[in-house]
Amino acid sequence: MEIFQQNLVLRARPRGYHLITDELNDCLQGIRHWKTGMCHIFIQHTSASLTVNENADPTVRMDFETYFNKAVPENDPDYRHDYEGADDMPAHIKASLMGASVTIPVQQGRLALGTWQGIYLCEHRNQGGSRHLVVTAWGQ
Repeated sequence: MEIFQQNLVLRARPRGYHLITDELNDCLQGIRHWKTGMCHIFIQHTSASLTVNENADPTVRMDFETYFNKAVPENDPDYRHDYEGADDMPAHIKASLMGASVTIPVQQGRLALGTWQGIYLCEHRNQGGSRHLVVTAWGQ
């Protein structure tokens, strides 16, 4: 069994849901000779998250943003943690709901995503900045 690990810094993106599958595939060149394995992707932030979903129709990403903005609104007077602005606490809640990691099987040296699946960076802040991922894969 081999273990591969790399830190990946994603460029700053605006608030929303962004496909990062290609960036992750570029990062994973070291596993191209593997037949099987697993890949774990962890985001080192509390106001952004990761998920796997539809990779073809961009309206899915827009609808995610609409849903979460309705479900977790800004400027709720009951929030106490608002030191960095109206999007601060909602970003933390959205990140907890979505999750800080995804785990995907590796088959024939590639992430075994379905035909219509992609990996999203879910940026919940208006100005989130660059985002740091730890990508760990193990396999043979």
